[in-house]
Amino acid sequence: MAAEEPGTRLIQVAEHPRLLKLKEMFISKFGSIPEFYVRAPGRVNLIGEHIDYCGYAVLPMAVEQDILIAVEPVKSQTLHLTNTNPKYLDFSTSVNDIHIDKTNPQWHNYFLCGLKGIQVELAEICTKSERYIGTEGGGMDQSISFLGEEGKAKLIEFNPLRATDVQLPSETSFVIANSCVEMNKAATSHFNTRVMECRLAAKFLAKYKGLEWNKALCLEEVQVTLGLSLEEMLLLVEEVFHSEPYSPEEVCSYLEISLEKLKTTILCKNTQDVLVFKLYQRAKHVFSEAARVLQFQKICEEAPANAIQLLGDLMNQSHRSCRSLYECSCPELDRLVDVCRQFGAQGSRLTGAGWGGCAVSLVPTDKLPDLLANVQEAYYQSNKGTLAVEKRCLFATKPGGGALVFLEAQTM
Repeated sequence: MAAEEPGTRLIQVAEHPRLLKLKEMFISKFGSIPEFYVRAPGRVNLIGEHIDYCGYAVLPMAVEQDILIAVEPVKSQTLHLTNTNPKYLDFSTSVNDIHIDKTNPQWHNYFLCGLKGIQVELAEICTKSERYIGTEGGGMDQSISFLGEEGKAKLIEFNPLRATDVQLPSETSFVIANSCVEMNKAATSHFNTRVMECRLAAKFLAKYKGLEWNKALCLEEVQVTLGLSLEEMLLLVEEVFHSEPYSPEEVCSYLEISLEKLKTTILCKNTQDVLVFKLYQRAKHVFSEAARVLQFQKICEEAPANAIQLLGDLMNQSHRSCRSLYECSCPELDRLVDVCRQFGAQGSRLTGAGWGGCAVSLVPTDKLPDLLANVQEAYYQSNKGTLAVEKRCLFATKPGGGALVFLEAQTM
């Protein structure tokens, strides 16, 4: 048997039911055998929401749950994509004429955007590639997908991209709970509006301090240039911004630019008609959340006796900030977080972009069985329409490994 290359693993497909099912469907669909398989893990951000695109470190972990892809390279210039879920229709296109419609997001767009950027480092290219979908995100999701390790979370820092192991308390489990509310961040302006608000806040702070504000793109670089701590940046937020929303006209007046320049040189396409910008609230969330990430890492390193309580408190603070300052939660997520805390979670918060999606909860392992049973009954069985998918909506997990390519070992 040949030696394994980095990032690859030789396996017996017949010993892995999901891969075997995928292989059989591939053969049935295309009449040939996959040359290799790819595993892309799911991920959950433990703390550090909506701050990666502001330049700040985040603290996610890859999870055990994953997506599997079967691949066969072909000489044709036509790409064929099929999903095992019949809900998603087959798709084919010429690799020489890839068009991604940002106004009508489809499942296959995530494959197409990858083809548009194969020229740079893989984790960084995936961050840039996702922007073909229409979102102005950071690099957290892609980085943890590549860098994840079993049993460890990661402190992911940017510019340059680097990762530090974070050892989580051994007596804890993490529970992922889906609110069953869907929000396609590429199909709305919610996500990009937050990115633009943070960009504007960076320019306001830079101008206030006499920096070249037109070159300021993110809050972290302003902080670094000023040489201030996160606590000092929070004081500066109170000094510079008023809590009432800013109109586009007020933004233009402060920056001394025209409305046309604001729209064409600062705002992205689907935020050019936004009528209010909450600069105070967004900047306050970013700086306080960035501080919570560093506190979370420090607690994990020092491992005090009350570490679980302290980590849970930080997660709870994070959710309150996401709900009240960043306004990226929703009533269902707030209720789900409350239910998880009620039944034993030490900390619980939304994870991901928000406005729907999932909550992550830090749970002492001895409370895990009761929490799973009680949350299922209190949230899922009392919500019409979720019974059919409840088993896929609530599960415990632990840190998993990163992306892998599987090669089928040849039997002797």
